[in-house]
Amino acid sequence: MQGGYSSGPSHPSIFAHQPAPGVLVSFKKPALLTALLISLMPSIVEAQYFKNSSYWKSHRRELTVGLGIANFLGELGGRNQIGSPFVWDLEVSQTKPALSVGYRYYTFERQSIRLNLTYGVLAGNDNLTQEMFRHNRNLSFRSDIFELSLVYELHLFKEMLGHLYDLRGVQGQGNTRVGFYFFAGIGGFWFDPKAKYNGNWVQLKPLGTEGQGLPDGPEEYRNYEICIPMGVGIRKAFSKVWSGGIELQYTKTFTDYIDDVSGVYYDNDVLASVRGPVAAFLADPSLGKVPGQTAAGQQRGDSNDLDAYIFLKWHMHYKIFKYRTSGKKYRTRIRRQKIVF
Repeated sequence: MQGGYSSGPSHPSIFAHQPAPGVLVSFKKPALLTALLISLMPSIVEAQYFKNSSYWKSHRRELTVGLGIANFLGELGGRNQIGSPFVWDLEVSQTKPALSVGYRYYTFERQSIRLNLTYGVLAGNDNLTQEMFRHNRNLSFRSDIFELSLVYELHLFKEMLGHLYDLRGVQGQGNTRVGFYFFAGIGGFWFDPKAKYNGNWVQLKPLGTEGQGLPDGPEEYRNYEICIPMGVGIRKAFSKVWSGGIELQYTKTFTDYIDDVSGVYYDNDVLASVRGPVAAFLADPSLGKVPGQTAAGQQRGDSNDLDAYIFLKWHMHYKIFKYRTSGKKYRTRIRRQKIVF
C-alpha cells in the first residue's frame, strides 16, 4: 500500500467507454442547434415573407370607389368681382355631385398608377354674382362630365394598421398613422353644356351661340378634350383590406367651352334668322342694364382663360390580396399574421 491506496487490480472496462465531460458537450451542441434551426425554419421563412421589403407585392392591386362633389371654374357665375383664375372665383352654391370608380396598381412600395373614371355635374350662373357686367350678361349653364384619367401617385406616407410595436397578442399603443399622397396624370373628358329655356334643358353646342360655323364666326368646338388632373389625398386603414380617405382633385383643361362661353357676341339678328329664336335668346339673355355690352363683337367670354373644375371625393379602397399558394393551411397563417401597411 502506498499513500493510503489499495494496490488491487484495476478495472479499465468500467471507464473505457466513458467520454470526457468536454467531449460529451461537443457532441450534443450541433444536434441541439440543428433541431432548433429546423423547428424555427417555418417561422423564419414566414416572418421574412411578411416583414421583408417585398411584402407589399401581395396587395399591390386595389379597387377604389369615390363619392363627393364637383365645382366649375370658368366664365359663368363666380364671386362678386371680375373673373379670376384658379379657385379664387369659386361659387360654392353651384356645387354638384360627383362619383368615381378606379383601379390602383402599386409599381413600387410607395408609388402607384391609377386608372380612374369619374362622373360629375358642373354648373354656373351669372345671376349669383353682383359684379355688374357678369350679372347683366345673365348667362347660365349645366353640363354632365365624364372623365377617364391615368395618374401617377407618390405616397409620401403609407397608412398603417395595428399596434405601434407590432406585437401580436399584446395590448400596446394603437397606431394612428395616416397615409398621404400626391398625384398627377393625363386624361380625356366629355361634356355637353345646356341651358334652361321655358323650363327645359336645351343643348347649346348645336345652337352655335357665338356664331360657330357661320361667316366670320369661330369654328365649332368639340364635346371632348384632353385634361390634366392633379391633387392630393389622405388615407386611413380600417382593416387588412379596407381603407378610406379624402381626395381633392384640380383638373386643368384645354378648352374654354365647357360653359359654352369663350369669345365675343355674334350678330344676334343674323343668329336668329339662321339658327332660330331659341339660339338668339340663349346667346344673349342679358338684363339690358349696361347699354352696348352685348353688341356684336363685344366681349362675351375670355378665350385666354381656359376652363377648369374641381372634385372633392370621399374614397373607399379595397385591397386585392394575392397569396403565394392556394393551400388552405397557408392562407390561414396569412389571415392570422399581423399585417403592417
